[in-house]
Amino acid sequence: MVAETEVASGAPYAGLGPERILDAVESLGYRCDGRLLALNSYENRVYQVGIDEASPLVVKFYRPGRWSDAAIIEEHAFTLELAEMELPVVPPVPDAEGCTLHGFEGFRFTLFPKRPGRTPELEDPDTLRWMGRFMGRIHAVGRTQSFVHRPALNAVTFGDAPFRFLLDNHFLPPYLEESYRSLVEDLLQRLRGCYHRAGWDPDGTAGIRLHGDCHPGNLLWTDDGPHFVDFDDCRTGPAAQDLWMLLGGGREIQQRRLGYVLEGYTQFCSFDPRELHLVEALRTLRMIHHSGWLARRWEDPAFPASFPWFDHPRYWEEQVLALREQAALLDEPPLVMD
Repeated sequence: MVAETEVASGAPYAGLGPERILDAVESLGYRCDGRLLALNSYENRVYQVGIDEASPLVVKFYRPGRWSDAAIIEEHAFTLELAEMELPVVPPVPDAEGCTLHGFEGFRFTLFPKRPGRTPELEDPDTLRWMGRFMGRIHAVGRTQSFVHRPALNAVTFGDAPFRFLLDNHFLPPYLEESYRSLVEDLLQRLRGCYHRAGWDPDGTAGIRLHGDCHPGNLLWTDDGPHFVDFDDCRTGPAAQDLWMLLGGGREIQQRRLGYVLEGYTQFCSFDPRELHLVEALRTLRMIHHSGWLARRWEDPAFPASFPWFDHPRYWEEQVLALREQAALLDEPPLVMD
């Protein structure tokens, strides 16, 4: 096991300055040229590092206490498995002994190759079909075995747990707390009904190995097609979790994009149309989970600086309105599979 740094919960990256970052990379035998660029990441700390006479590398320092070593290594094994199947993912760089998770002065880190790309054009049918094909191939591999150390995405982990944390730690303005409580309790009951209609246990651990956070920011497009990055949130769950974030917009747009995505997806992997009952349920869980995630990280100085609106009443007023809209959507008929 790689030992974690002993830091205060409110400052998990205390002491992770430029010199230590470069020293960590050089501890694996690389020679850094001094160039260091911080990349966009809140959960972990991620940097592009220049390497003498070689392409830059990306180094990720994992948030202490979030994942066990075994869970991180399982994520790496999944992406390496996908890469071996010639799928367009960005796997970690193993050292001479095949290790991908390393330790340096208490911090755990991993190296990745630098991959360029741009945000995909989700209005383009060919782009959606292309992404659907690759997602179908990823899920075909994901079905072949199960995660042991990664958690499941369900109504407990993404709904009950963050909801209870928010209430127990009094993040809501007092005048909204009861409205939010009753609204989310109703939503959790409704979305569990969606799970049952889809043939899923809303509190269970069934499912396939997923990317887990397949929003457009984690899809990089090149002239050769897409590649998928950041499997940090990979977990077990329904296939619909990796598809619904590609749909966007209102129902008409979602239905059109779904058709293109599934046209590509089903060339490589079957899709149970009952999972379309989960689209709005999963969107609702993501909204609840996101608020809980911000609350759990609020003692990290980077979060108040990056999300200054989170502890303002207006944020919670907008959340109540948005979740009320979700309550109506949960009662609507699901999207259909052509």
